[in-house]
Amino acid sequence: MQILEVRHLQLVAAVADEGSLTRAGARLNLTQSALSHQLLDVEERLGTKLFLRATRRMALTEAGERVLASARRVLADLVRTEEELRLYAAHRRGVIRLTTQCYTVYHWLPAVMNRFKSAYPGIEIHIDVDATENPFEALLSGALDVALVSSERVERGIDLQPLFEDEMLVIVSPDHRFTGYDYVRAADLAEETLLTYSTLKGNTVYERLLRPAGLEPKKHMQVRLTEAMIEFARAGVGVAVLARWAAAPYIESGAVAAVQLTRRGFARSWKSARVAGRQAPPFIGAFIEAVKSDTRWATGGTTAMLKAAGQ
Repeated sequence: MQILEVRHLQLVAAVADEGSLTRAGARLNLTQSALSHQLLDVEERLGTKLFLRATRRMALTEAGERVLASARRVLADLVRTEEELRLYAAHRRGVIRLTTQCYTVYHWLPAVMNRFKSAYPGIEIHIDVDATENPFEALLSGALDVALVSSERVERGIDLQPLFEDEMLVIVSPDHRFTGYDYVRAADLAEETLLTYSTLKGNTVYERLLRPAGLEPKKHMQVRLTEAMIEFARAGVGVAVLARWAAAPYIESGAVAAVQLTRRGFARSWKSARVAGRQAPPFIGAFIEAVKSDTRWATGGTTAMLKAAGQ
């Protein structure tokens, strides 16, 4: 049976610090008589003395020293816990469980996270990479707080809010036939080996451009890393369709070339996804706003980028 309680630890610490029952009682807002009764009670229940009652000062016994050491640790931990709970209650401490629907997001997400961390140092962001393929299921199961998605699909129970658009470009080797085109049509793209991060199902270009036109790529190759996809495109193994900001460094270096997709261009719309009607702390909304407002990598256009790349 547990004997020691928090009040007993507070009592021992106060008496040890103050040296007398009178001063310890004042510190704990207890009378000397009440404090003396509590001390006697706990000593009887423990079966040992915690203090020696000297003339001028209460002196700790060896058993009392052991209880005091424990009291210091436990009471300090309780103070820290209470402080953290106050931060949680004030939404100054917490966790955002996040996933993204495309691996290219990790090119810019860390910078956004760093800026958010400066404004909200008590908020941690946990990225669930495993939920990338099925973000809506993870949200509805309660495993996530928010997902950054580009899907056009509307899922029951999910609230989608627009964030930004990024332009998608066809990435090819510098000597590919597409470099002589003003733009690449869906039928042109279908004649190539298409490099994608994921399977065709769920791929933005396939779902929005090829499939509605009744087209399938000649071949398909799944490549999860942007760097690897660039190297495959550079070698002429296939063609990729990447966001302008993701491919810009490789285009500027001359490793690959970029061509506009369709006459009007092709933009991908990003959205924040959350469970509809579910209450969330304010810092989650603040993080979504941070993503939404930091769109330097999503602005501009094909013409400006190609000009910067010397094409």
